[in-house]
Amino acid sequence: MNLPYEWQIGWRYTRAGKRTTGNGFISFIALVSMAGIALGVAALIVVLSVMNGFQREVRDRMLSVLPHVQIMSATGAMPDWQHVIMAAKRNPDVLGAAPYVGAQALLTHGDSVSGVALTGIDPALQSQVSDVAQQMKAGSLSSLVPGDFGIVLGTALADSLGVMPGDRVTLVAPEGTITPAGMMPRLKQFTVVGVFSSGEYQYDNLLGYINIRDAQALLRLNAPSGVQLRIRDMQRAPEITQALAQPGALPRDADANGKPLPYMLSDWTQQNKTWFSAVKLEKRMMFIILALIIAVAAFNLVSSLVMTVTNKQADIAILRTLGAQPLSIMKIFLVQGMTIGFIGTAIGVGLGCLVAWSIPWTVPFLERLFHVQFLPASVYFITELPSELVAADVARIGIMAFILSALATLYPSWRASNVRPAEALRYE
Repeated sequence: MNLPYEWQIGWRYTRAGKRTTGNGFISFIALVSMAGIALGVAALIVVLSVMNGFQREVRDRMLSVLPHVQIMSATGAMPDWQHVIMAAKRNPDVLGAAPYVGAQALLTHGDSVSGVALTGIDPALQSQVSDVAQQMKAGSLSSLVPGDFGIVLGTALADSLGVMPGDRVTLVAPEGTITPAGMMPRLKQFTVVGVFSSGEYQYDNLLGYINIRDAQALLRLNAPSGVQLRIRDMQRAPEITQALAQPGALPRDADANGKPLPYMLSDWTQQNKTWFSAVKLEKRMMFIILALIIAVAAFNLVSSLVMTVTNKQADIAILRTLGAQPLSIMKIFLVQGMTIGFIGTAIGVGLGCLVAWSIPWTVPFLERLFHVQFLPASVYFITELPSELVAADVARIGIMAFILSALATLYPSWRASNVRPAEALRYE
């Protein structure tokens, strides 16, 4: 081998057994340290992959009913919405666009009352910006005919009101009507023509869809409230929102003085900022907590190398008498410790990636084998354990584990370089 002798000796100490070291306990501690690093790395990769899978699942279900980008008029109405859609579609990242009217209202049926986030839509265009048409459990969006005052509700909202397709509900508009007797609430009877299920309880219990012309008549608007967009890459929503907000990107209506009216643009990350911030914080804390497992394994590596240095004092003294410099002695034990850390990290990365990749198949197999269900449908909104292996997370975990292992070797290696040959060989 053409490697420096420090590497050769360090590698020999790493793979040495009881016959070479004279102490099998030292080799056992080294193996335990390696196994601890591997298990810590694997556990961290698996847990973060599962959390990424949950985040992806919730995000996809959320965005199946929510638009990626919203363009709203500051006046509450956008008469020039067709030109806004044409201008937005000039951006190659915009896949679809549709007008909408948004409002908050109350729905009543018998003694049941529930709030609803009401959205007036064009049934012919809505499929360009959401997947509600594919999520219908009963009825269809095409049943939202102008003038018929039909409404489509989420499954949870329909259950809370106790209604089915064909039943009638009373909608209480947010703005009342001024009468000689004072302000009277504006009421309108709607017929339930469909029920959808996105799989996300928050939206199934909140959203309701009506025809956009019925919404304009109910809210006394002469135009839609704004435009919803769906883009090619949802992760680039903030970037595309900023591009559309630039002067000249969209045509703007003018006020009575000819001054352009501003548009308010928002993307899905802003609309759900609290939820994504909570998930980000949870992932960060989980990373720190599980990283302590790797830190404990690194402490075991310190004890293993300290015992190795103590056991090899005679060898160190002989090398020093043959002309080895303190830095060379330090390199020997650095090689040994970093080799243990590298092998443990590599095994952990391989094991963690294998487990995270196989979760969609192994978990159902274990459920069938032991006749259990880890995620009951009555408790959780998903019944299968999701997993998404992110290369950046794997790389970050592997680098962190190797750096901790390398840092753990510094003190034992420095101690080995300070061994005095005369004192070490006095009783040999």
